[in-house]
Amino acid sequence: MVDISTTIGPLRLKNPTMLASGIMDEDAGSMQRMMDCGAGAIVTKSIGMQPREGYANPTVVELEYGLLNAMGLPNPGIELYGEEVKKLRTSNVPIIGSIYAADADEFVSLAEKMQRFGANALELNVSCPHAKQYGLEVGCDPVLLQEIVTSVKQNVSIPVFIKVSPNIMNLVQIVQGAEKASADAIVAINTVKAMKIDLETRCPVLANKTGGYSGKAIKPIGVRCVYDIAQAVDIPIIGVGGITTGEDAIEYFMAGASAVQIGSAVYYRGPDVFKSVCEEIKTWMKNHGTTTIKELIGAACR
Repeated sequence: MVDISTTIGPLRLKNPTMLASGIMDEDAGSMQRMMDCGAGAIVTKSIGMQPREGYANPTVVELEYGLLNAMGLPNPGIELYGEEVKKLRTSNVPIIGSIYAADADEFVSLAEKMQRFGANALELNVSCPHAKQYGLEVGCDPVLLQEIVTSVKQNVSIPVFIKVSPNIMNLVQIVQGAEKASADAIVAINTVKAMKIDLETRCPVLANKTGGYSGKAIKPIGVRCVYDIAQAVDIPIIGVGGITTGEDAIEYFMAGASAVQIGSAVYYRGPDVFKSVCEEIKTWMKNHGTTTIKELIGAACR
């Protein structure tokens, strides 16, 4: 009997796949659809204190091996979005509230509200590659990040995950600081900072010029980051980046991840990608005499 359930701190997931933040999580209806399609957990849009329009179009372009986007964190603000989260309280699928802010006080306010609205855990987005003030400036400062994590942990009772960037040099220092501040898990990675130039207009395609690259092209980067993080901390890791198949997920498990988030693959394989990936994981495990996800976690690190 193959068991693909997993745990992230106190959270137990029926399967190791999560919907990544930023796709099909605009409202309760879209998130419910992803639950019905088999996601083991749902990560919300990244939400701030106030409504934010985001950047002008074009904001997304499909490239050879993935998607390049600079949305600019558009969202309706915590109060309006909280009403959507409240509608999902009866679900047995964990809801992970993604939040972004510029300082510890704002993170605490958002965290308290997200918990009150019914989130089962928090994902602190400190790594958006194209949002000034709310992005890498926060996630690459170990002192500020420790202050944020410590403050949030002191004011909420639900698990706190930190989403980190592959675009910084001090990644190990950042995750060790987050662990020291009692973070419950690390989410690795956010999108890779990138650009596409139109040869005819000789201008960047995105209105914001640069954006975040996601999809299969960044999977080796994500796997490497998870592997490095697994050597540096003892808290769980959630792998993100280019996961399209069950074998992709297993590679992340072997690098040290306890669960994975799926984003771009919803576009490439459709909403049923969660069920498909879970079946592919089970098939691989059966063929290799493996009965639990735990047997695979960190296998390449041993």
